[in-house]
Amino acid sequence: MITPPPLRNDCFALPPGVNWTPVDAALTLLKDRLRPVTASEDLPLQEAVGRVLAADVIALRSNPPQANSAVDGYGFAGPIPEGPNVMPLVEGRAAAGVPYEGMVPAGQAIRILTGAAIPDGVDTVILEEDVNTADGKIAFNGPLKQGANARTAGEDVIAGAVALTAGRVLTPADLALVSAVGVDRVHLRKRLRVAVVSTGDELVEPGAEARPGQIYDANRPMLLALMRQWGFEALDLGPTGDDRAQLRAQLDRGAAAADVILTSGGASAGDEDHVSALLREAGAMQQWRMALKPGRPLALGMWDGTPVFGLPGNPVAALVCTLVFARPAMGLLAGAGWHQPTGFDVPAAFSKSKKPGRREYLRARIRDGRAEVFASEGSGRISGLSWAEGLVELGDGAQQVEPGSPVRFIPYGSFAL
Repeated sequence: MITPPPLRNDCFALPPGVNWTPVDAALTLLKDRLRPVTASEDLPLQEAVGRVLAADVIALRSNPPQANSAVDGYGFAGPIPEGPNVMPLVEGRAAAGVPYEGMVPAGQAIRILTGAAIPDGVDTVILEEDVNTADGKIAFNGPLKQGANARTAGEDVIAGAVALTAGRVLTPADLALVSAVGVDRVHLRKRLRVAVVSTGDELVEPGAEARPGQIYDANRPMLLALMRQWGFEALDLGPTGDDRAQLRAQLDRGAAAADVILTSGGASAGDEDHVSALLREAGAMQQWRMALKPGRPLALGMWDGTPVFGLPGNPVAALVCTLVFARPAMGLLAGAGWHQPTGFDVPAAFSKSKKPGRREYLRARIRDGRAEVFASEGSGRISGLSWAEGLVELGDGAQQVEPGSPVRFIPYGSFAL
């Protein structure tokens, strides 16, 4: 098992003189300074789906291992000239798993089935639908090029070649490929362990009685579900009030059990923003004032060697910051590399006059090929998160959007949701 070295305490430090941090600059800094923190292990293939490859998978056998027929038909040596052709059939046949042991003489043909190894003397196969048979002979019309309907050995993967590269998150289709090249165990990254904690005296658990001034904790269920959906191991640290000693104990617990700590609330610089205060006490705190709407305050730091992402307390801002910043960063920490979400331009179904100076993300969905945005941009409107199917991203500069204007839509699926 390989264990990577820890991150440095200054890995989140901003360059001198930076006040407001543009989104692209923040993403570049995270991409350049973070690296995998997960250990690795060997596991059987049946336990590998959804896991991150820690090493390349090398093919032990070619796929296909030998030349074989792509169709049911008749095999012979090609090419075949134009016009009618008649060939005698040799006795026997070639079938998948039951190869023909002899050699097919030139000018003769053999019955061959899909997946059967190509016998010696054969390099071309004609479909049975194009052939008439009688009296031990076949008749068909040419031309037929040499190699038709025949798969060559190793045309998919050659033995000794890289079948899958390190950093890939294995899918069921990947397991088919790995199995086909003879590999039954793979070297995997252990699942990234993410501890999640919500902060604030106002928070109560759903189902409990909420007194005046209290709200139900919406962030923790959302963030824990995101971690699990992304294939990480989620550790629920529970809610904590605005109590510095209690939060310190929660951070200690998270650092001991997890690779990353994800907090929501307390990321600004107010009297009750204890996440920022504790990270500052630890000497490893950076407060990124993002040129972003929603989600300006983002506290980043280290707690006892464990990276901490301090998200805003507002659920809308927390989700946006998680998708835009924490998702690619945690993918890199997990060993899966940096994931850049894919968006595409669609016509807008809305109007908006955007001021310059910050990037904006609007809750959006596609209807009739156009991007609709949620009726309110208010960051307290949590219903807009479930209404939406993705985000419309408006760039850092000024922008006047009218119905029909092209806007960039990033579907939730691009964030692996």
